[in-house]
Amino acid sequence: MTKYGSFPGTRPRRLRTSPVMRRMVAETRLHPADFILPAFVREGVSEPVPIGSMPGVVQHTRDSLKKAAAEAVEAGISGIMLFGVPEESKKDARGTVGTDPDGILQVALRDVRAEVGDDLLVMSDLCLDEVTDHGHCGVLDAQGRVDNDATLERYAEMAQVQADAGAHVVGPSGMMDGQIGVIRDALDQIGREDVAILAYTAKYSSAFYGPFREAVASSLQGDRKTYQQDPANWRESLRELELDLAEGADMVMVKPAGPYLDILARVADAVDVPVAAYQISGEYAMVEAAAEKGWVDRDRAIFETLTGIKRAGARNILTYWATEVAQKLR
Repeated sequence: MTKYGSFPGTRPRRLRTSPVMRRMVAETRLHPADFILPAFVREGVSEPVPIGSMPGVVQHTRDSLKKAAAEAVEAGISGIMLFGVPEESKKDARGTVGTDPDGILQVALRDVRAEVGDDLLVMSDLCLDEVTDHGHCGVLDAQGRVDNDATLERYAEMAQVQADAGAHVVGPSGMMDGQIGVIRDALDQIGREDVAILAYTAKYSSAFYGPFREAVASSLQGDRKTYQQDPANWRESLRELELDLAEGADMVMVKPAGPYLDILARVADAVDVPVAAYQISGEYAMVEAAAEKGWVDRDRAIFETLTGIKRAGARNILTYWATEVAQKLR
């Protein structure tokens, strides 16, 4: 006993004394296989086009995309999620280019499969927002509203075309009611029971999608609040989860990741299928912008955000830093 009282008998700081001690007792570890790289491929360009709001990210040419896929394999990441950016003149109200075997996304799927084979999971965004002239994730009715069931018919066609082009995994991101069941049936009807579905189970109507809309040259008119989830709600994410699993989802995802770690944790606790999270464009852009200003340590911020996402329950993380981080981990 001292004049200041008893010294502590239990000292948690003993487990923080050195890098090797902290490494040994770490509860959460990042691994290259955790990561999936989202990548954009743009039709009709001869050089990669930088995306102003996402420093370091580009709209790829077909050749530069193949190189990025090969680098992803070398880095040891698990997958690449492809987004196609067609020429503006090819967009129409029904997103016809989305089901054209020669559309940019289908061409890119074939390119990447030819480049990497089965060494990387080749995944495709299954949505209409990049290929419609109005920028919505579905077809519109006479009143200008997104027609859920008419959109499902388009998604079924897209799933079959993307599977034929080589997708190992399709990622329906439009948040249409019943989309997983319709897509599963469409794939099974053409004998593609092997193609997996990554369900965008909880996709919130977020302010953090802004840079992505530049990346895909979005033509969006209005907003997506009638089909994407309200940021104020969490119970409906569990309802969406139950429906997606019942309809045949193989994996489920929460998007965005960082602002919705509570949702991610609830979903991860509720299921026995793989859970993914998408660290979206706005999350990426905030760290890059702050680092450029010297306000944060870039590498530490990147690893901290990714560790937080994995700690919350994500088995896999879609992030634009996927290849870079995997290379550093190796």
